[in-house]
Amino acid sequence: MNVVRIDDPDDERLADYAALNDPALRKRYEHQLGVFIAEGPNVVRELLRSAYPPRSVLVVEEQLETMLADLAGHEQLPVYVVTRQLLYALVRFRLHQGVLGCGGRRPAPDLDDVLVGARTVAVLEGLNDHENLGTLFRSARGLGVDAVLLAPGCADPLYRRAVRVSMGHVLHVPFAWVPPLDLTMPRLHEAGFATVALTPRDDAADLATMPRPGARVAVLLGAEGPGLTPAAVGAATHAARIVMHHGVDSLNVAAAGAIAFHALAARP
Repeated sequence: MNVVRIDDPDDERLADYAALNDPALRKRYEHQLGVFIAEGPNVVRELLRSAYPPRSVLVVEEQLETMLADLAGHEQLPVYVVTRQLLYALVRFRLHQGVLGCGGRRPAPDLDDVLVGARTVAVLEGLNDHENLGTLFRSARGLGVDAVLLAPGCADPLYRRAVRVSMGHVLHVPFAWVPPLDLTMPRLHEAGFATVALTPRDDAADLATMPRPGARVAVLLGAEGPGLTPAAVGAATHAARIVMHHGVDSLNVAAAGAIAFHALAARP
């Protein structure tokens, strides 16, 4: 195992992990270098199991033993071991789990590539909250969604918070950046997808009783608050709603997405 103990927070080998609490700095650094951060033991394990190339792992001394089995097969991967106080000084917040990994980004595939063989896809419009985005990716992997399409306005699914909230499952779900939905929807329809827009509109079909509308289905979800644009809802082949009780208007988009995935995804 390539274990390297470091006692200087300014050591250049730790640069990938510096100032994790500075969003502007991190976004600039990660996109320039083509990297991302996995936070926590379980998320780092998913990085090591994924197709993303790991660059290094950073652990506090007392966590090294718990990660050794997962690092088997990665004998050349640098494993930086530090004290907990050095870790706090480096990342600039109290990272209690004490395990981080840095992975290399891969070129995002284009729309046609991710649609090959897909039976169910999620289409996200304006999803700019990292926690909602991460939760949706976790639900997508667990509930049978084959790929996620990200329209303009969506957050970076490989930002640290999104990766952490997804429990690392974002690293296993193919995603593609797509143009605005007025350009993307015709391509989905041409590929044989029925498009289902999730909306609280009263005239939408009840999701609980709605049959899967075809062999290939795309589930459309909009940002928390505004939801899908009227143009996106109007362009979809179907509109569906989750019937609410007691005057509740709607659910959080991540919760609504999980319900929709369970209802509409193709069964194994």
